Amino acid sequence: MTIIETLDPKKLTPVSVRPYFDGSISNLGLEKYGLTLYDGVYHEEQLACVEMNGVTRYLTGLNEFAPEIKKLDPEVREAHIREIRASVAELERELAANIIDPEDKDFWNKVELLQPNNKTFWNKITLRCGNDPLFLDPSDPFDRIKLHAINAGGFSIVAKSLDDARARAVPPKFYLDRVEETMVTKTEGKKLRNRALSELQKLYDKNSSKLFYVAKVVDAASQIYKKNTPNDVIYDAMDRFINGEGVESNKTRAANQFLDTTKLDMETLKIRSIVKDSTFYKFILTKGDGYIYHTETNALLGRNVADVVEYLKNPLHEDILLDLTKKVERNWTL
Repeated sequence: MTIIETLDPKKLTPVSVRPYFDGSISNLGLEKYGLTLYDGVYHEEQLACVEMNGVTRYLTGLNEFAPEIKKLDPEVREAHIREIRASVAELERELAANIIDPEDKDFWNKVELLQPNNKTFWNKITLRCGNDPLFLDPSDPFDRIKLHAINAGGFSIVAKSLDDARARAVPPKFYLDRVEETMVTKTEGKKLRNRALSELQKLYDKNSSKLFYVAKVVDAASQIYKKNTPNDVIYDAMDRFINGEGVESNKTRAANQFLDTTKLDMETLKIRSIVKDSTFYKFILTKGDGYIYHTETNALLGRNVADVVEYLKNPLHEDILLDLTKKVERNWTL
């Protein structure tokens, strides 16, 4: 028997609040199951507000006097103010039967319901989100108010976009999903991985030497790669790295790291490989002062890998580069 699901037309709106999931971040074990919250759990939050000089101001996104609006360039600020007034006038008409001309010089004196300090009204604006998408209908005035508030940061649990959610130091529980914007963000990661995989294939087909050094640089266990390691083994390891199965579990960052590494010239790639394996074999050491030294001569090479690479590129230090190259390549042929 075929079951046909009948969808509520309101649920066909392209805007919704959805749980934000990042499998690389620990979340009480839920990340193993692709979940943000336990089943049946909801987060409910009241619209945020700030108090200054005894005056409470709600983060509505509908306040032309808000600090974030005042900071804008005059031309941009004027455009924002026009949009805010048009939205407030429309909402006042729908919710309070209060007709106001957005061009009225006394506009805000005539606003009854949506004054940014109207506690009676704004305290009623809340969001309740769970594992299922919360669909917001822009034709509904209260949903429209919530959309403005989310964009203004009025709900701490909801990021204003998927990009915003990914950029936050502390990931939010939810994000505002506008279908087109979210699809662009999601496909950007896929396209990036595809470019990285394409570059991997090119290296495998045409430049196995460079592939060897790229693997040495990006793989945390660089010492496992020897000169006689089959290219298929290296290819498989790099394929897994690009797909987030290596030391970098974030697929986008992994693909970016791989692509950035392939752009390096052969001299830099080889020296970085030598520096990495020299660290593993303790031919160079980081001492208590935080600097890296050549173990045999005690020469100071720098504070980090980039410093050491530049040091070894300098013809004046060719003797140390030759010493490290000889020792490391001996291990590469074992």
